[in-house]
Amino acid sequence: MHGKVKLTKRQIKEDKFATFMLTAKNRLEENWQIYVIGAVAIILAVVAVVYYFNSSQSAKEDAAKKYAEALANAGSGNNQVAILNLSQIVEQNADAATTRQSVFMLGQLNLQSRNYPEATRYFEQYVSKYRDDKLTYAAALAGLGVCAENQGQYADAAAKYQQAADAYPGGPSEGDFLASAVRSFLEAGDVDKARAQLNVLKGKYRNSELTSSAERLFAEKGTTASGS
Repeated sequence: MHGKVKLTKRQIKEDKFATFMLTAKNRLEENWQIYVIGAVAIILAVVAVVYYFNSSQSAKEDAAKKYAEALANAGSGNNQVAILNLSQIVEQNADAATTRQSVFMLGQLNLQSRNYPEATRYFEQYVSKYRDDKLTYAAALAGLGVCAENQGQYADAAAKYQQAADAYPGGPSEGDFLASAVRSFLEAGDVDKARAQLNVLKGKYRNSELTSSAERLFAEKGTTASGS
C-alpha cells in the first residue's frame, strides 16, 4: 500500500480554491455582475496585501542594512555617522528587534561621545520599554549611572548603579556595578550606603580585585566623607 501523502499548507489552499471555482462556475452566468465586481475587489485586496508585505519586508531589510552600516561606522570611529544611521532606524521603526538594538546603541555611542543628555534620553527610553533582557537592561541602567556620575550627580549615579546590580544578580557585570555604587555613594557623601554596598560586594566577590579596590577607596574616602 502506498503511504498517505501529506499535503502542504499551500496545496490545501490551492485545493480549496479549486473547489470554490468549480462550485462557482454553475452560478457565474446568472450572477456575472456580482462575481466580476467581487473578483475585482479580491484582486485589489490581494494586491494591497502583497504590496504591504513586500514593503514591510523591504523596510526590515533596509533597517538591518542601516544597522550593519552603523556598527561598521562605529567600529571605524565614525560615531556621528553611526548615530545618524541608528536614529533613522528608530524613527522609521520598521523592525522591532532592530529598533530595540538601535536604541541601546544610541545610548552607548552618545555616551562614548560624551553627549550625556542624548545618552541619558536613549538609555531612559531603553529601560522604560525593554526589561525582558536582564543583561542589556542592567547595562542601560549602568549607562544612566555613568551619565549622572560624569555630570557630578553622584547620588543619582549611585542609585542607578545599585539598580543595575539588582536588575541582574550574579550577572557578568554585577561586581562592577556594586563597586561603582560604592564609589558614587562616597562621592555623594553617603557613607552608610557606601558601606552597605561594599558589604554586598564583599559577600559576593570577597577575593576579587574589585573588592580590594573598593575597600581601599572606602578606607581613603569613607573617613573623610563622614567627617565632612
